[in-house]
Amino acid sequence: MTAALPYSIRVMVTPVWDQVALPVESGTRVEEVKRRALAEATGRPDLALPDFIVKYRGALILDETQTLAALGAGANAPFIILPARRQPVR
Repeated sequence: MTAALPYSIRVMVTPVWDQVALPVESGTRVEEVKRRALAEATGRPDLALPDFIVKYRGALILDETQTLAALGAGANAPFIILPARRQPVR
């Protein structure tokens, strides 16, 4: 059995307009990516995860229990985290 080599992905967290690079492995779940990216970008590890969605290559990821390998996400893969509800514009 071969060990999974770590690589880095890019995650844009739109509520704070910050991009973070996360070291991950191919077995990392999308929900873990979301949790880690939100905590790093906002500095708040207590955010409610259901209040945010994740997109990969423009498509909404409905099943966040999927691994990055199942999505085909490799090194430097771009993810976007958005609020689940539309924000009012003033």
